[in-house]
Amino acid sequence: MSKSSKDQFDISDLGSALPAAAAALSAEDRAGLVNALKDKLQNLAGGHADVLESLTPKVRKRVEVLRELQSQHDEFEAKFFEERAALEAKYQKLYEPLYSKRYEIVNGVVEVEGVTNEATMNQEEEDKEAGGVSLTQKVPYVFVFAM
Repeated sequence: MSKSSKDQFDISDLGSALPAAAAALSAEDRAGLVNALKDKLQNLAGGHADVLESLTPKVRKRVEVLRELQSQHDEFEAKFFEERAALEAKYQKLYEPLYSKRYEIVNGVVEVEGVTNEATMNQEEEDKEAGGVSLTQKVPYVFVFAM
């Protein structure tokens, strides 16, 4: 009995797909495991058609209508994902200037209004006393304070 090339399976194709416990199996056992899995999958795939054929015409009609409804749902969902992607892109453009400004503030690139020069000079003196490590450049633990 000759098998088509589609039905033949080389155990070496599995490689890392087999679980670690399968490494303890002999090549013959692994081949048997693969063939058993293939047979089971083929039975399941073939069983799908058998199940539909065994249904009454009334129930088969329900299944057909349900498939049509699912198809409509899938179309709506695809449109939803398209619109959502467009909306996310729109708001990403709006967020960009805010993210840039926030980055500059957090990293001390720009100063915010309301900070007096006297407070800045006092902090610089404290930084010098602390060994030259500047805490005024960045906001320490910014995400702890932000939450």
